[in-house]
Amino acid sequence: MKYKRILLKLSGEALMGESQYGIDIDRVAQYAKDIHDVHAKGIEIALVIGGGNIYRGLSAEKAGMDRVQADYMGMLATVINSMAMQDALEKTGVKTRLLTAIKMEQICEPFIRRRAVRHLEKGRIVIFGAGTGNPYFTTDTAASLRAVEINADVVMKGTRVDGIYTADPLKEPNATRYDEITFDEVYQKNLNVMDMTAFTLCQENNLPIIVFDMNKPGNLMRLVDGEPIGTLVKG
Repeated sequence: MKYKRILLKLSGEALMGESQYGIDIDRVAQYAKDIHDVHAKGIEIALVIGGGNIYRGLSAEKAGMDRVQADYMGMLATVINSMAMQDALEKTGVKTRLLTAIKMEQICEPFIRRRAVRHLEKGRIVIFGAGTGNPYFTTDTAASLRAVEINADVVMKGTRVDGIYTADPLKEPNATRYDEITFDEVYQKNLNVMDMTAFTLCQENNLPIIVFDMNKPGNLMRLVDGEPIGTLVKG
């Protein structure tokens, strides 16, 4: 098996399915099945999910809200998404633990690095909620940070596109996809992979990133089986 422990990052928008807002239960169930199937192969899985389908701190700031207040509201949105994913995963029969950077004892555990690693070692899927617990940091940064903390082998960023392109494929039909690219090339070409803080964390810790289409059922399994799905970013 190519990977022993992975950090899967999902955007909040991905959970909307074809809707404009909120959580599409069918889409969440599809993700849960794909994650369950990979977990059944013995791979340790941690998850970070964004909150953009419910609330976006940056958008609220532009509308006049205090940025710190808006970011905390966004963190709470990620916990809602994490709870939805936790429910869907447990319906497939896997054990999960939700750990958050903001204490909410009635619904989850506080994030403690050693506890998170122990859960993974025991075969539980770990979901990290509430970002880093700090304003001004995105869930991409939370994903990179948690991946480094738990010694993950790779960050897999599941999106609605099948990799990194020379330009936005939705706007530029002639854009071509990279199969593999270096961190330095991403910098030089100013490609939008993750925000700079998240990206730099991965680069400095030699942690590869794979950007792939999570909406195609079975892609996650093909990826961990070593198929060249998506775009690999590495040293």
